[in-house]
Amino acid sequence: MSSEPVFVLPGDRLDPDLIPSHPKKPLRLGPGLRHVPPNDILPTLAGQLVTDRPKNAIRVETSQGRYVPRVGELVIGTVQKSAADVYYVSLSDYTTPVLLPQLAFESATKKTRPILAAGALVYARVSMANKHMDAEVECFNSSTGKADGMGPLTGGMLFNISLGMSRRLMMPKSVQEGKIVVLEELGALGLHFETATGRNGRFWVDSESTKTVIAVGRAIQDTDEKLLDAEDQKKLVRRIIKELS
Repeated sequence: MSSEPVFVLPGDRLDPDLIPSHPKKPLRLGPGLRHVPPNDILPTLAGQLVTDRPKNAIRVETSQGRYVPRVGELVIGTVQKSAADVYYVSLSDYTTPVLLPQLAFESATKKTRPILAAGALVYARVSMANKHMDAEVECFNSSTGKADGMGPLTGGMLFNISLGMSRRLMMPKSVQEGKIVVLEELGALGLHFETATGRNGRFWVDSESTKTVIAVGRAIQDTDEKLLDAEDQKKLVRRIIKELS
């Protein structure tokens, strides 16, 4: 995928270089694209073109819309209720909750498993997702047994962001590829905080200072909603620091 985000509109002609061409895997078209015989692929939605070359897949991602769980994605969920062996966890409003097995935590046994009340937050990975069964998540790496940063999120505050912003924040190089400099700038100017981003449009912030938590969360939301570029993000950070001092 190009390091520069590519945005498309319905009916746009796609540059062939943007379409993956794995020699052994069939091309997989995700949401927002359709095949027009014989060889054209046209967007049906406005949004950012997302290419996964190892999987030979391509899709259009919109900032709005409902999150659809995909295996392997990291999400932030809210516990709704517990049953005999599972927690029912909400990933987005007005959608069916996913299942979190109560033993799907690092070193969990029936005696040591975490007891989570309704409203508790968890950082998890989607472990199963298909249209015929309820999706499932887990709070540990099933191949190693380690938490790898997943598990209950205690304290802090949860903020809603767009699915597009979630993807940008979760890029390996969120500053260079996602064009998100606001968090780096806030940290460089002395704010101490911890964050977690869920692919489902959820952003969690924790800090010893409640003012810092609110400032960081709102900075991300402003960057998202107002489509701020890097320079405008830096101006926003300077204003935030001034307000906090």
